[in-house]
Amino acid sequence: MTDVVTPPTSPVSRERSKEIKRLSVISAARQVRVLSRAELTELTGLSPATLTPLVRDLIAEGYLIERGPGASRAGRPRAMLEFNPRAELVAAVSLEPARISCEIADSDGGVVAHRTVRLIGDIVDLICTAVPDLAGDGLPALRGVAIAAPGVSSGGAVRLAPSVGLVEGRPIGESVRQRLGVPVVVDNDVNLMAAGEHAAGAGTDVADLLLLHVADGIGAGLVLDGQVRRGSGGAAGEVGFLPLDPADRGHDGIGPFEARWSESAIAEKVVSLAPGRRPESPVRALVGLAAADDLAAAYLDEVLAAWSRLIVSCACVVDPGRVLLSGAAAELDDAAVDRLQALVSAAAPSPTEVRRAVLGDRAVLHGAVSYALSAAAAGLSTLLPAP
Repeated sequence: MTDVVTPPTSPVSRERSKEIKRLSVISAARQVRVLSRAELTELTGLSPATLTPLVRDLIAEGYLIERGPGASRAGRPRAMLEFNPRAELVAAVSLEPARISCEIADSDGGVVAHRTVRLIGDIVDLICTAVPDLAGDGLPALRGVAIAAPGVSSGGAVRLAPSVGLVEGRPIGESVRQRLGVPVVVDNDVNLMAAGEHAAGAGTDVADLLLLHVADGIGAGLVLDGQVRRGSGGAAGEVGFLPLDPADRGHDGIGPFEARWSESAIAEKVVSLAPGRRPESPVRALVGLAAADDLAAAYLDEVLAAWSRLIVSCACVVDPGRVLLSGAAAELDDAAVDRLQALVSAAAPSPTEVRRAVLGDRAVLHGAVSYALSAAAAGLSTLLPAP
């Protein structure tokens, strides 16, 4: 009879197995928030013997907080454990014209600290100084950094973002990762908005959506089957570059569609209709003018028709089912949104619901939290664009 020899378990495999079990406990606690050890055993499938040292370690690390006994229908009340969202911090960095906005948030999306710095000098230096300063004593709990850039991002490099001085590709993600020592994701700001609305906003109840963001440029964030889609080169959703006529050729970081139908273009038209200073909210100002001025009303019709063509063009290709209006587009009043919906419904090949996004400026933050925590749950050491 030949003895069966079981090869020894690799120390690496043991460590990986332990980490997987640890992450499963964190995930279960994050979802339920307050639970007993018995409930953790049921949710994770781990035996009490395996769970006990993991819970002990997570209490020491600050992930779990021991609370008093909870209610019990029978027998002795069980001691309860509460998940601590401050045990996991995320830095959300937005690259904007003339400034960098940085926020430290916990795993619930609650903002712990916020700072805005002028965009002077090297972008990587600014980020790598601002994040640790802002995190302060919470720096050991930092699980990742998400950088939102108004351009095309691929593999951590950003291009076609002239408003922040990044026209040619630059790998800012890898540079920040090397200096801060935490996972870093760099993505288009509109992709992060779409991820945020899907995680905590107007898209939590659907698997597919398209977020149309109108600002100085026009971009779209696409979520299909619950995942943000970026395309082979990271340029999916760059709808501002849609050509308006056969003569459109080339670009300098600004697409032909957004050159005509963006917030900036609308602001110029509003000033020509009502001479004065540029309004802070051009679309809202246009809606107000249209109520009493025929020329403004006619121009508003043109804007709605153009945006509806853009939405229908996207619907023909990806069939998102729901379109969220973000940025200046969310400033349309109910009547204008209804008219936009009617235009889309009349031309789209399948039912396409149009509604406003709800998170506003918080969408990027919620998207950043979603990205970073997804990477942490996967146990990755390097964070590439997350699902």
